[in-house]
Amino acid sequence: MTKSKLKLYNTLTREKALFQPIDAENVRLYVCGPTVYDFAHIGNARPVIVFDVLYRLLKYIYGQDSVTYVRNITDVDDKINARALQTFGKEIASGTLSVNDAIREVTEKTAKQFFEDMASLGCEEPNHQPRATDNITEMVALIQKLLDKGHAYYAKGAGGGEILFHVRSMKNYGALSNRSLEDNKAGARIDVESHKEDAGDFVLWKTSDQAMPGWKAVFTFQNEDHEIYGRPGWHIECSAMSERYLGKTFDIHGGGIDLVFPHHENEIAQSCCAFDVPHMANYWLHNGFLQVEGEKMSKSLGNFITVYELLHEEKVGGEKWSGAVVRFAMLMSHYREPIDFSVKRLQEAENTLKRLQRRAQEGESAGSLEAFYESLMDDLNTSQAIHALNSLSGSILKQAMAFLGFPSEFEINDLDIGLIEEKINQRLIALEEKDWARADKIRDELLAQGIQLKDNKDPQTGKRVTSFEVK
Repeated sequence: MTKSKLKLYNTLTREKALFQPIDAENVRLYVCGPTVYDFAHIGNARPVIVFDVLYRLLKYIYGQDSVTYVRNITDVDDKINARALQTFGKEIASGTLSVNDAIREVTEKTAKQFFEDMASLGCEEPNHQPRATDNITEMVALIQKLLDKGHAYYAKGAGGGEILFHVRSMKNYGALSNRSLEDNKAGARIDVESHKEDAGDFVLWKTSDQAMPGWKAVFTFQNEDHEIYGRPGWHIECSAMSERYLGKTFDIHGGGIDLVFPHHENEIAQSCCAFDVPHMANYWLHNGFLQVEGEKMSKSLGNFITVYELLHEEKVGGEKWSGAVVRFAMLMSHYREPIDFSVKRLQEAENTLKRLQRRAQEGESAGSLEAFYESLMDDLNTSQAIHALNSLSGSILKQAMAFLGFPSEFEINDLDIGLIEEKINQRLIALEEKDWARADKIRDELLAQGIQLKDNKDPQTGKRVTSFEVK
């Protein structure tokens, strides 16, 4: 498999092209991570899974030690501020806990859960997972570069002053999202105020009061030094952290399609203008939207699902779903396509995964991995790669599944035996209660999954006993 065969769709150029790294000895990938104000939802999980597969593929092509993967943690955000005030309001008011420390308390818990959830989904850890709050110095330095070069300005507004990026100072602003300046609307997470020179100008540094997190920073503008106690805007963190860990220009920047504008557009503006480079990243990859049962996921609709709930609670379809099934359900579609995340999709993923695993464990080794790898080389086409698994069996199939994040020790019986026994007990109760319809339904559901039940009598008690075999 030659390195030149990898093709990726680049949002910036709007075409699929051969991937050519800047340095084949150090291929660099940056992906926007979660804002850790709450537990990660299934929409957060999709880019993590997608770019985990890309990370694995790049290491396969260029070598295990030749890929650097960075995924950030956003722990500065107005939603986080609100959660900290809600949770630790009394401690903050009494002075026993600072706002910054309260925020750290909130984000430590949610970040830890995020790491656990993503591990449960079979995702490898990136090489670096920097937190925004650990990179304030780098952000301040980057903002100063933009001030020095005339791409940023200070303006007074409600709640104090702020430093803004001036979008009209960048000639090609809007190239990623294909928007003109007239089309753009301010997209920062901090409220828009009337003091901006242009409606699309976005916040780099915002003054904080005592109820908000803040850091002391000194900026030079208007020929004077100014100390501004404040916090960074949303976009500046990724420009600062990607430059710190990957350099001024790197190979691939990934994230959800919803981040194209304003977040990624503004990252490009900051980095290109601060470092005088034509590109922040040479390839921009974006995964498609995720809906739940045909509707946009939202708490108001009652279809907001966290990864933790999916794995540990019977909220979706009355079942707990394994991380492997959730991962498979995500990979069944091409990463750029939208996903309708549904119980039916999870059931289909579970049944397909079980069939593949049985064939991997029981069948003789047969087939070629060529079509499998060629599918992944074609813009990470996991849907086609999964289709290619149908021609494989035994150890070759195990190898392909492990590549997609389903390790060989992932045994079907280890996963399902508890659930199968629970279903058998439910059926026995139904039979005792003479609820024949319910008993038949349980039997048929198991049979559809390849589990055939066998009823016998206990020779000593005469009671019905049920065993099963995998077909």
